[in-house]
Amino acid sequence: MTSREIVRRTLDFEGPERVARSFADEDFAHCHHNAQTYATEWRQVGSSRWEHVDAWGNTWARVDPTSKGEVAKGVLETLDDAERYELPRLDEPSAYAHIKEIRDEHPDMWLIGSLPGFAFNIARKLRRLDQYLLDILIDSERIHALHSRIDALLGGMIRSYADGGVDAVMFCEDWGSQSQLMIDPALWREEFFPRYAKLCGVAHGCGVRVFMHSCGQIEAIVPWLMEAGIDLLQFDQPELHGLDTLAAHHERGKITFWCPVDIQKTLQTRDEGRIRERAREMLDKLWRGRGGFVAGYYGDNASIGLDPRWQAYACEEFLRCGVSERYTADAERPDRG
Repeated sequence: MTSREIVRRTLDFEGPERVARSFADEDFAHCHHNAQTYATEWRQVGSSRWEHVDAWGNTWARVDPTSKGEVAKGVLETLDDAERYELPRLDEPSAYAHIKEIRDEHPDMWLIGSLPGFAFNIARKLRRLDQYLLDILIDSERIHALHSRIDALLGGMIRSYADGGVDAVMFCEDWGSQSQLMIDPALWREEFFPRYAKLCGVAHGCGVRVFMHSCGQIEAIVPWLMEAGIDLLQFDQPELHGLDTLAAHHERGKITFWCPVDIQKTLQTRDEGRIRERAREMLDKLWRGRGGFVAGYYGDNASIGLDPRWQAYACEEFLRCGVSERYTADAERPDRG
């Protein structure tokens, strides 16, 4: 069974022979457009300050030469600027001509095309986050128009990726704090649900799945994300939701969760036995030999202050126990009836 087939069976709950994974001969290949944008390289502008301009024209800053930094100045000082602002031409078909070559290089892997987010992730950087959240409430018509322009751009990107032969598109959109959604769920449903549904419809109409990463506690909108058509949710902190809560979503529909062992609660214990136990629990509750779970790996151990060996224990357990035979044998035990 190829990686591509294992991931497809995972998403469709059709019993892959092993758990899909993003480490140790991972099942995924990734690709990105090469459109011309506003982006510049990082440059040092002071003794402890570096700046660069991102693809959208926003200025980012950081205090060291290696960290991700944060938006220091959005390209839109007022919403009046939004009407004149030219979005980067990320939907130019020529920016995706090379995707077919990547597809040919990885015929047996699940190919993911990278999106810059949906409307929220993009618009919140064009304005300061606090100002943007206020804009949604007091100037909804102009925010709605900005969101619609972004959606049109994203639709073109999805179609171009599909033409190149990707299996899925993936985007990051952090909606939650450690305890709750950033905005009122009713507002999310009104403004953002239709946009998700439309873009997922574009992707599915092209035969492409939709993967979404989100940080924080977003349980309030998970059922709506499923309804809108999100096929996979990538969480680095699954215990913010609870494994039982995530497993319950499998009873409502075919949603796949892609997670490492929780990077804040479990990995930080530095307890090998507990880490291995939690990896098995994730398989037993979220995969069960049928699909619906991808064993993940958090790629930046340094940022969470961990020696890579702690994640290595989780990976070993995912590899050892994430095989269909384990669940078939368990189901056939006499005491299981």
